[in-house]
Amino acid sequence: DFRQAGIAGTHWLSFELRVMPRKGAERLLAGELFGTHGPQGPLSRLRLADGRWLIQSGPVPAAWTAPDSTVRPATPAEILQPVANTDFTLFDLQMPFLHWPDFVYEGLAKVRSRPAHRFLLYPPADFAAVRPGLSAVRVFIDTQFQALVQVEQLGPDGRPAKSVTLIDLKKVGGQWLVKSVDLRNHLTRDKTRLTFKAVALDLLLPADTFAPAQLAQPLPAIPREKITGL
Repeated sequence: DFRQAGIAGTHWLSFELRVMPRKGAERLLAGELFGTHGPQGPLSRLRLADGRWLIQSGPVPAAWTAPDSTVRPATPAEILQPVANTDFTLFDLQMPFLHWPDFVYEGLAKVRSRPAHRFLLYPPADFAAVRPGLSAVRVFIDTQFQALVQVEQLGPDGRPAKSVTLIDLKKVGGQWLVKSVDLRNHLTRDKTRLTFKAVALDLLLPADTFAPAQLAQPLPAIPREKITGL
């Protein structure tokens, strides 16, 4: 049921990344995300700083990048690399681990004082060959809202090397949306907070908006009357 969940229809989100390193000055980055449901799974067009990406989630994950006027598939290494000098990666947004077939249900746990289902998912052989340092991914799904409330990427020792935790939800247009999440790098002790600032739901966009060939083109304008603050 959770694998089939997500924001209904085509939508747009504006967001802010607050990068908080353990040492050094904080930074703020603004970006936007368009999303829809494609035939192979959810599709997202991401703009952050000078970067542009198209991310396909679901059972057949894929990604494309447009570093200039040309569009090309993102390599496995690029999917795992931090974007825009943050700790976020395309892998964090794509979440292919939700469709890894080798997993175990570990029972109920508490995340921020709320009950959640806990699953441990093991990477397939082709992924493990690219990322040998990732032994498994543990996910926590809220029992009431069916929301992904925490993800832990486990290192070779089985301990969390990186975690993403849901902080807030907000109900807009009859559905619950993510308001903010925290990403923690447990190795460097750096933190990044992702905060969504505004949303537009039920958008009617040109059919080719999410075609890889269009990634280098400007993003569509959002009608002001469709935008709701978060």
